[in-house]
Amino acid sequence: MPIPTYDTLMRPILVRATKEPITRRSMTEAMVEEFSITDEERAELLPSGSSLVIANRVGWAMTFLTKAGLIKKVEKFTYRSTETAEAFLNKHPNGFSDKDLKSIQGYEAAWEKKATTDPKQESTTISTATPEDLIDNAINQLSDSLRDEILEQLLNVNPYRFEQVVIDLLFAMGYGGSREEAAMVTKKSGDEGIDGIINEDRLGLDVIYVQAKRWKGTVGRPDVQGFVGALAGKQAQKGVFITTSSFTADAVQFTRGLSQKVILIDGVRLANLMIEHNIGVSTIRTLALKRIDSDYFEES
Repeated sequence: MPIPTYDTLMRPILVRATKEPITRRSMTEAMVEEFSITDEERAELLPSGSSLVIANRVGWAMTFLTKAGLIKKVEKFTYRSTETAEAFLNKHPNGFSDKDLKSIQGYEAAWEKKATTDPKQESTTISTATPEDLIDNAINQLSDSLRDEILEQLLNVNPYRFEQVVIDLLFAMGYGGSREEAAMVTKKSGDEGIDGIINEDRLGLDVIYVQAKRWKGTVGRPDVQGFVGALAGKQAQKGVFITTSSFTADAVQFTRGLSQKVILIDGVRLANLMIEHNIGVSTIRTLALKRIDSDYFEES
């Protein structure tokens, strides 16, 4: 049989999530078995060649279920059903689609760009969307899913590799000189509260101290104060605190009254910066949209 579409996969995946913890990998294997997918079908790649079709569709099915609040992450790469899952399954015994998920409060809002700060910004509905709107919405969904994947990967690498990723990002953003001279990562994590040092400019006239932590919980003011204290110990004036999670409002407010310049970068911003500067990601497809050149057709 043909490889099931992502919406066909959503219900069986959700059923399994009510019984046991699930991962993208385990669900790929489970769906291969449940739908009797052949070895040839299992090996089928996307047109871009970036991943297996079945793994891609399982991943999207889990993303949609997560946005709908029907499953949630309980640990690295692992998800379980939420308290609303059973009732939703009972209401849709024969399967469901994205249209059914839209009946869940907060589902469409969950697809909005995480980085947006405009509360008036709303998703364009399919019924009123122009083709350009649909493309923009699709790009937002792909970017949102990519951010989640990046953060999952960052949570899985070892601490030293994570620190190196951060230094690579800062270098890609223009800090430092040559790749060899730009960054020095400390040998021991948490060395006096400093995880890395990078030159602010090619000549090394000033340096920026970096703390990079793969935390799940929200980073509070005491943690930021500890970093500021470490900067003071180095007589440093500039620092960047990067985390895979987020900062409390109190921690953000604390940095605004400092004599030192301290920048806080949370997980969403970190993932966005990695995408923007091509750290840990690669381009699999480029689309060129064209429009009519009316000047060309005007009589001279």
